[in-house]
Amino acid sequence: MGTTSAILVKRQDAAREAAAEIDRTAKDLIAERRRDEVVERCDAVIDLMAALFGVPSKELRRLGRTGNDICRLRQIAMYVAHVVFRFNMSEVGRGFGRDRTTVLYACHTVEDLRDDTDFDRIVALAERVAIAAFRDKLEG
Repeated sequence: MGTTSAILVKRQDAAREAAAEIDRTAKDLIAERRRDEVVERCDAVIDLMAALFGVPSKELRRLGRTGNDICRLRQIAMYVAHVVFRFNMSEVGRGFGRDRTTVLYACHTVEDLRDDTDFDRIVALAERVAIAAFRDKLEG
């Protein structure tokens, strides 16, 4: 009787371990899918902003320093990705190949500059274009 119980306990432990591994694998797949979605949408935002403002998307993707106009447009694109898709700063950073603190700075800068009416119109236009482009993929 004791041997049968020990075997059952071992099998239950093995089953729990297998279930936990499946759970970890599922969570990893979900996280990987989320990362892919973030990168894909950030790439699309970059392409939208480049087309909207007539600059090469390659310039917005450049990793080093760029001119002020390109830098400002990239900041707007980061802001739009954060606001429209509700991505956190780390996710936007990953999507733009930047650090989360860079995204945080960009979002704060854009928010501060929205006090200017002309700048606010530009950002609002960028938001509307992104919302229209991704209408079917945005959450309630």
